[in-house]
Formats: sequence, C-alpha cells, structure tokens
Amino acid sequence: MSDYATPNLPSRSFDQTQQFYQQLGFVLTYRDDDWMILRRGRVELEFFLHLSLDPLTSWFSCCLRVDELSELYEMCKSANIPERESGYPRLHPPEDHDQWGRMGALIDLDGTLLRLIQN
Repeated sequence: MSDYATPNLPSRSFDQTQQFYQQLGFVLTYRDDDWMILRRGRVELEFFLHLSLDPLTSWFSCCLRVDELSELYEMCKSANIPERESGYPRLHPPEDHDQWGRMGALIDLDGTLLRLIQN
C-alpha cells in the first residue's frame, strides 16, 4: 500500500455530513458515536463531532488532489452547491494558478475549506 494521509475534519451532525458528501460520490466506511469515515475512490475523509463549531469562523481545511477535477466539480454543481463568494456550502470554480496548477474550492456545511486540485 502507498503512503497516504486522511484529513480529520469537524462535523456538527454526522447525518448531515454523510448526506452532503454522498451527493459527491463518497460512501460511508466507518461510523460510531464519535468518528465517521467517508471514502471516494482513494480519497478518505475522517470526521469528528464538533457540536459547538461556528461555520462562519471555522479555520479547518484540506487539499483534495484528484485526477478528474472537472468531473468532481460538475458533481458538486449537480448537487446544487452554489457558486458564490460567501456563505456555506459553496463552490469556487477551478482556475489555473502558476504555483498550484488548476484549483477550485468547496466550502462544506461546516465551513471547512476543501481545495480541489487537479493532479
């Protein structure tokens, strides 16, 4: 098995988080009262309960490096996640960056920033 990392992200509600990410192709692989793991291909996201999290002040983030950025972004749009400058959830369309390559962003239900980066 190759080395890999799994981001640990906050969730105010496992039910809502699971439903949100299922629309994006993630499937539940583990869940108990305190921890949940969702997987989409080789990408795993682990969630811990954070009941007092304020999404407007959340500083949690991670990078998802994917082979098919356009496909994932279209899936986000198909899930009716709006492209807008503020609020949550929301999308920022992929753009080309000299340093990072092609990158977009998803802000989830809990205000977590997921940078969507083309491999």
